[in-house]
Amino acid sequence: MAFGSFADVCNRTAFPLCSVVGAVNQSSYFTRGIVPTCYARSVELANTMIFQIGTAFVHFGGLVILLIIIFNVRAKYTAIGRTEMLYFFYLFIALTISSLVVDCGVSPPSSESYAYFVSLQIGFASAVCSCLLYNGLLCFQFWEDGSKTSMWSVRLITIIWGFINFIISLITFKGWDTALDDTKTETLFIFTFVINAIILAAYVISQVILVIFALDSYWPLGAIILGLFFFAAGQVLVYGFSDKICEGATHYIDGIFVASVANVFTIMMVYKYWDMITTDDLEFSVANVEHGVNAFGEDEKRQSMFF
Repeated sequence: MAFGSFADVCNRTAFPLCSVVGAVNQSSYFTRGIVPTCYARSVELANTMIFQIGTAFVHFGGLVILLIIIFNVRAKYTAIGRTEMLYFFYLFIALTISSLVVDCGVSPPSSESYAYFVSLQIGFASAVCSCLLYNGLLCFQFWEDGSKTSMWSVRLITIIWGFINFIISLITFKGWDTALDDTKTETLFIFTFVINAIILAAYVISQVILVIFALDSYWPLGAIILGLFFFAAGQVLVYGFSDKICEGATHYIDGIFVASVANVFTIMMVYKYWDMITTDDLEFSVANVEHGVNAFGEDEKRQSMFF
Protein backbone atom coordinates (compact mmCIF):
# COMPACT_ATOMS: atom_id res chain seq x y z
CA MET A 1 0.00 0.00 0.00
CA ALA A 2 1.38 3.40 -1.02
CA PHE A 3 1.95 5.97 1.72
CA GLY A 4 -1.09 8.16 2.20
CA SER A 5 -3.43 5.87 0.30
CA PHE A 6 -6.69 4.76 1.90
CA ALA A 7 -7.30 1.96 -0.61
CA ASP A 8 -6.17 -0.93 1.58
CA VAL A 9 -7.90 0.42 4.71
CA CYS A 10 -11.16 1.16 2.89
CA ASN A 11 -11.23 -2.31 1.34
CA ARG A 12 -11.54 -3.70 4.89
CA THR A 13 -13.37 -0.96 6.80
CA ALA A 14 -16.39 1.20 5.91
CA PHE A 15 -14.99 4.52 7.09
CA PRO A 16 -17.13 7.55 6.14
CA LEU A 17 -14.26 9.10 4.16
CA CYS A 18 -14.05 5.97 2.00
CA SER A 19 -17.12 7.15 0.09
CA VAL A 20 -15.41 10.37 -0.99
CA VAL A 21 -11.78 9.36 -1.59
CA GLY A 22 -9.83 6.97 -3.74
CA ALA A 23 -10.47 5.13 -6.95
CA VAL A 24 -13.43 2.82 -7.39
CA ASN A 25 -12.55 -0.84 -6.84
CA GLN A 26 -13.46 -3.45 -9.38
CA SER A 27 -16.44 -4.83 -7.48
CA SER A 28 -18.14 -1.45 -7.12
CA TYR A 29 -21.10 -0.17 -9.08
CA PHE A 30 -20.60 3.37 -7.81
CA THR A 31 -18.89 6.17 -9.67
CA ARG A 32 -16.81 7.24 -6.69
CA GLY A 33 -15.37 5.84 -3.47
CA ILE A 34 -14.06 2.52 -2.24
CA VAL A 35 -16.56 -0.13 -1.20
CA PRO A 36 -15.34 -2.51 1.54
CA THR A 37 -15.56 -6.26 1.11
CA CYS A 38 -17.90 -6.46 4.11
CA TYR A 39 -19.93 -3.80 5.91
CA ALA A 40 -22.77 -3.67 8.43
CA ARG A 41 -26.21 -4.10 6.93
CA SER A 42 -28.62 -1.17 6.85
CA VAL A 43 -32.11 -1.07 8.36
CA GLU A 44 -35.20 0.58 6.87
CA LEU A 45 -37.33 2.37 9.45
CA ALA A 46 -40.33 4.55 8.51
CA ASN A 47 -39.18 4.76 4.88
CA THR A 48 -35.75 5.90 6.10
CA MET A 49 -32.59 3.90 5.54
CA ILE A 50 -30.38 3.79 8.64
CA PHE A 51 -26.77 2.65 8.30
CA GLN A 52 -24.66 1.20 11.11
CA ILE A 53 -27.62 0.70 13.45
CA GLY A 54 -25.43 -0.91 16.11
CA THR A 55 -23.00 1.99 15.98
CA ALA A 56 -25.93 4.40 16.34
CA PHE A 57 -26.85 2.85 19.69
CA VAL A 58 -23.21 3.14 20.78
CA HIS A 59 -23.18 6.84 19.88
CA PHE A 60 -26.42 7.48 21.80
CA GLY A 61 -25.05 5.60 24.78
CA GLY A 62 -21.83 7.59 24.52
CA LEU A 63 -23.79 10.85 24.60
CA VAL A 64 -25.54 9.77 27.82
CA ILE A 65 -22.20 8.85 29.40
CA LEU A 66 -20.70 12.17 28.34
CA LEU A 67 -23.57 14.07 29.95
CA ILE A 68 -23.01 12.16 33.19
CA ILE A 69 -19.28 12.93 33.03
CA ILE A 70 -19.97 16.62 32.42
CA PHE A 71 -22.32 16.69 35.42
CA ASN A 72 -19.55 15.20 37.60
CA VAL A 73 -16.89 17.57 36.26
CA ARG A 74 -19.11 20.59 36.91
CA ALA A 75 -19.46 19.45 40.54
CA LYS A 76 -15.69 19.63 41.10
CA TYR A 77 -15.55 23.36 41.69
CA THR A 78 -11.84 23.75 42.51
CA ALA A 79 -10.31 20.96 40.43
CA ILE A 80 -7.29 21.87 38.31
CA GLY A 81 -8.30 22.37 34.69
CA ARG A 82 -12.02 21.99 35.42
CA THR A 83 -13.18 24.53 32.85
CA GLU A 84 -10.75 23.27 30.20
CA MET A 85 -11.91 19.68 30.75
CA LEU A 86 -15.52 20.76 30.35
CA TYR A 87 -14.57 22.32 27.03
CA PHE A 88 -12.89 19.03 26.02
CA PHE A 89 -16.01 16.98 26.77
CA TYR A 90 -18.23 19.48 24.94
CA LEU A 91 -15.98 19.06 21.91
CA PHE A 92 -16.28 15.30 22.21
CA ILE A 93 -20.06 15.61 22.23
CA ALA A 94 -19.81 17.57 18.96
CA LEU A 95 -17.55 14.84 17.55
CA THR A 96 -20.02 12.13 18.59
CA ILE A 97 -22.94 13.95 16.97
CA SER A 98 -20.98 14.48 13.73
CA SER A 99 -20.01 10.78 13.77
CA LEU A 100 -23.68 9.87 14.21
CA VAL A 101 -24.55 11.95 11.15
CA VAL A 102 -22.00 10.37 8.82
CA ASP A 103 -21.98 6.82 10.22
CA CYS A 104 -25.73 6.32 10.25
CA GLY A 105 -26.67 8.01 6.99
CA VAL A 106 -28.34 11.16 8.31
CA SER A 107 -26.42 12.68 5.43
CA PRO A 108 -26.30 9.91 2.79
CA PRO A 109 -22.98 9.23 1.03
CA SER A 110 -24.59 10.15 -2.29
CA SER A 111 -25.61 13.63 -1.12
CA GLU A 112 -23.73 16.84 -1.86
CA SER A 113 -23.52 17.64 1.86
CA TYR A 114 -21.82 14.36 2.78
CA ALA A 115 -18.28 15.57 2.07
CA TYR A 116 -18.88 18.60 4.28
CA PHE A 117 -20.09 16.47 7.20
CA VAL A 118 -17.16 14.05 6.86
CA SER A 119 -14.77 17.02 6.82
CA LEU A 120 -16.54 18.41 9.88
CA GLN A 121 -16.12 15.09 11.68
CA ILE A 122 -12.40 15.09 10.89
CA GLY A 123 -12.13 18.70 12.06
CA PHE A 124 -13.82 17.90 15.39
CA ALA A 125 -11.62 14.84 15.87
CA SER A 126 -8.50 16.95 15.35
CA ALA A 127 -9.81 19.63 17.71
CA VAL A 128 -10.43 16.97 20.38
CA CYS A 129 -6.85 15.70 20.04
CA SER A 130 -5.34 19.17 20.42
CA CYS A 131 -7.64 19.98 23.37
CA LEU A 132 -6.64 16.76 25.14
CA LEU A 133 -2.94 17.61 24.82
CA TYR A 134 -3.62 21.14 26.09
CA ASN A 135 -5.35 19.71 29.16
CA GLY A 136 -2.46 17.33 29.69
CA LEU A 137 0.08 20.14 29.68
CA LEU A 138 -2.18 22.22 31.92
CA CYS A 139 -1.72 19.67 34.71
CA PHE A 140 1.94 20.75 34.98
CA GLN A 141 0.61 24.19 36.03
CA PHE A 142 2.88 26.16 33.71
CA TRP A 143 0.03 28.70 33.53
CA GLU A 144 -3.11 29.43 35.52
CA ASP A 145 -6.04 27.21 34.73
CA GLY A 146 -9.59 28.52 34.31
CA SER A 147 -8.45 32.04 33.47
CA LYS A 148 -9.62 33.97 30.42
CA THR A 149 -6.16 33.67 28.91
CA SER A 150 -6.17 29.89 29.32
CA MET A 151 -9.66 29.47 27.92
CA TRP A 152 -9.08 31.70 24.92
CA SER A 153 -5.81 29.89 24.27
CA VAL A 154 -7.45 26.46 24.20
CA ARG A 155 -10.30 27.78 22.05
CA LEU A 156 -7.95 29.31 19.50
CA ILE A 157 -5.72 26.23 19.38
CA THR A 158 -8.62 23.84 18.84
CA ILE A 159 -10.41 26.09 16.36
CA ILE A 160 -7.28 26.67 14.26
CA TRP A 161 -6.19 23.02 14.24
CA GLY A 162 -9.71 21.77 13.61
CA PHE A 163 -10.25 24.31 10.82
CA ILE A 164 -6.97 23.35 9.13
CA ASN A 165 -8.00 19.68 9.07
CA PHE A 166 -11.51 20.59 7.93
CA ILE A 167 -10.24 22.65 4.99
CA ILE A 168 -7.66 20.07 3.91
CA SER A 169 -10.31 17.33 4.06
CA LEU A 170 -12.90 19.35 2.16
CA ILE A 171 -10.49 20.41 -0.58
CA THR A 172 -9.37 16.79 -0.95
CA PHE A 173 -12.91 15.41 -1.13
CA LYS A 174 -14.17 18.11 -3.50
CA GLY A 175 -11.05 18.21 -5.66
CA TRP A 176 -10.90 22.00 -5.66
CA ASP A 177 -7.12 22.01 -6.04
CA THR A 178 -4.98 20.01 -8.45
CA ALA A 179 -2.52 19.13 -5.67
CA LEU A 180 -5.32 17.78 -3.46
CA ASP A 181 -8.05 15.52 -4.80
CA ASP A 182 -9.63 12.19 -3.94
CA THR A 183 -6.68 10.30 -5.48
CA LYS A 184 -3.95 12.46 -3.87
CA THR A 185 -4.60 11.90 -0.18
CA GLU A 186 -1.04 12.10 1.20
CA THR A 187 -1.57 15.53 2.78
CA LEU A 188 -4.89 14.45 4.29
CA PHE A 189 -3.27 11.31 5.68
CA ILE A 190 -0.37 13.23 7.25
CA PHE A 191 -2.56 15.82 8.95
CA THR A 192 -5.49 13.70 10.09
CA PHE A 193 -3.67 10.47 10.95
CA VAL A 194 0.05 11.04 11.48
CA ILE A 195 0.08 14.41 13.27
CA ASN A 196 -2.99 13.65 15.37
CA ALA A 197 -1.41 10.34 16.38
CA ILE A 198 1.71 12.25 17.46
CA ILE A 199 -0.47 14.66 19.48
CA LEU A 200 -2.16 11.77 21.29
CA ALA A 201 1.20 10.09 21.94
CA ALA A 202 2.53 13.36 23.38
CA TYR A 203 -0.45 13.50 25.75
CA VAL A 204 0.15 9.96 27.01
CA ILE A 205 3.90 10.56 27.49
CA SER A 206 3.29 13.85 29.31
CA GLN A 207 0.84 12.23 31.72
CA VAL A 208 3.16 9.32 32.44
CA ILE A 209 5.89 11.84 33.26
CA LEU A 210 3.46 13.76 35.46
CA VAL A 211 2.46 10.67 37.43
CA ILE A 212 5.99 9.36 37.90
CA PHE A 213 7.74 12.60 38.81
CA ALA A 214 5.04 14.89 40.24
CA LEU A 215 2.39 12.75 41.97
CA ASP A 216 2.67 10.75 45.16
CA SER A 217 0.57 7.86 43.87
CA TYR A 218 1.03 5.58 40.89
CA TRP A 219 -2.63 4.52 40.78
CA PRO A 220 -3.46 7.02 37.97
CA LEU A 221 -1.10 5.00 35.76
CA GLY A 222 -3.76 2.30 35.80
CA ALA A 223 -6.29 4.64 34.19
CA ILE A 224 -3.70 5.70 31.59
CA ILE A 225 -2.85 2.08 30.76
CA LEU A 226 -6.51 1.06 30.52
CA GLY A 227 -7.34 4.05 28.34
CA LEU A 228 -4.37 3.32 26.08
CA PHE A 229 -5.39 -0.35 25.90
CA PHE A 230 -8.97 0.44 24.88
CA PHE A 231 -7.88 2.98 22.29
CA ALA A 232 -5.19 0.74 20.79
CA ALA A 233 -7.51 -2.28 20.74
CA GLY A 234 -10.17 -0.28 18.93
CA GLN A 235 -7.71 0.97 16.33
CA VAL A 236 -6.22 -2.48 15.70
CA LEU A 237 -9.64 -4.10 15.35
CA VAL A 238 -11.08 -1.44 13.06
CA TYR A 239 -8.05 -1.19 10.77
CA GLY A 240 -6.95 -4.81 10.76
CA PHE A 241 -9.94 -7.01 11.46
CA SER A 242 -13.07 -5.10 10.48
CA ASP A 243 -13.89 -7.44 7.61
CA LYS A 244 -13.37 -10.50 9.83
CA ILE A 245 -15.65 -9.04 12.51
CA CYS A 246 -18.27 -8.22 9.89
CA GLU A 247 -18.24 -11.72 8.40
CA GLY A 248 -18.26 -13.34 11.84
CA ALA A 249 -21.25 -11.23 12.94
CA THR A 250 -23.14 -11.94 9.69
CA HIS A 251 -23.06 -8.29 8.62
CA TYR A 252 -24.86 -7.05 11.74
CA ILE A 253 -21.81 -5.10 12.97
CA ASP A 254 -18.33 -4.34 11.70
CA GLY A 255 -15.13 -2.71 12.94
CA ILE A 256 -16.76 0.73 13.21
CA PHE A 257 -19.01 -0.61 15.97
CA VAL A 258 -16.08 -2.08 17.91
CA ALA A 259 -13.99 1.10 17.53
CA SER A 260 -16.92 3.24 18.72
CA VAL A 261 -17.31 1.09 21.85
CA ALA A 262 -13.56 1.28 22.47
CA ASN A 263 -13.63 5.08 22.12
CA VAL A 264 -16.40 5.34 24.74
CA PHE A 265 -14.31 3.30 27.20
CA THR A 266 -11.27 5.41 26.33
CA ILE A 267 -13.04 8.68 27.09
CA MET A 268 -14.25 7.20 30.38
CA MET A 269 -10.64 6.44 31.29
CA VAL A 270 -9.61 9.99 30.37
CA TYR A 271 -12.20 11.29 32.82
CA LYS A 272 -11.24 8.72 35.46
CA TYR A 273 -7.57 9.67 35.19
CA TRP A 274 -8.37 13.38 35.55
CA ASP A 275 -10.67 12.59 38.47
CA MET A 276 -7.92 10.61 40.22
CA ILE A 277 -5.27 13.32 39.94
CA THR A 278 -7.61 16.09 41.13
CA THR A 279 -9.27 14.34 44.09
CA ASP A 280 -7.07 15.73 46.86
CA ASP A 281 -7.97 19.39 46.37
CA LEU A 282 -11.76 18.98 46.29
CA GLU A 283 -13.12 17.62 49.57
CA PHE A 284 -13.12 20.80 51.70
CA SER A 285 -14.11 23.27 49.01
CA VAL A 286 -16.97 21.22 47.56
CA ALA A 287 -18.52 20.82 50.99
CA ASN A 288 -18.38 24.58 51.48
CA VAL A 289 -19.67 25.46 48.02
CA GLU A 290 -22.65 23.17 48.51
CA HIS A 291 -23.55 25.30 51.55
CA GLY A 292 -22.94 28.49 49.53
CA VAL A 293 -20.25 29.83 51.88
CA ASN A 294 -16.48 29.74 51.76
CA ALA A 295 -13.95 29.86 54.57
CA PHE A 296 -14.29 33.65 54.88
CA GLY A 297 -18.08 33.61 55.06
CA GLU A 298 -18.55 34.87 51.51
CA ASP A 299 -20.38 33.32 48.61
CA GLU A 300 -18.21 31.17 46.31
CA LYS A 301 -18.22 32.71 42.83
CA ARG A 302 -15.56 31.19 40.62
CA GLN A 303 -15.57 32.65 37.14
CA SER A 304 -16.49 30.16 34.45
CA MET A 305 -18.30 30.33 31.18
CA PHE A 306 -19.79 26.89 31.81
CA PHE A 307 -21.03 27.25 35.40
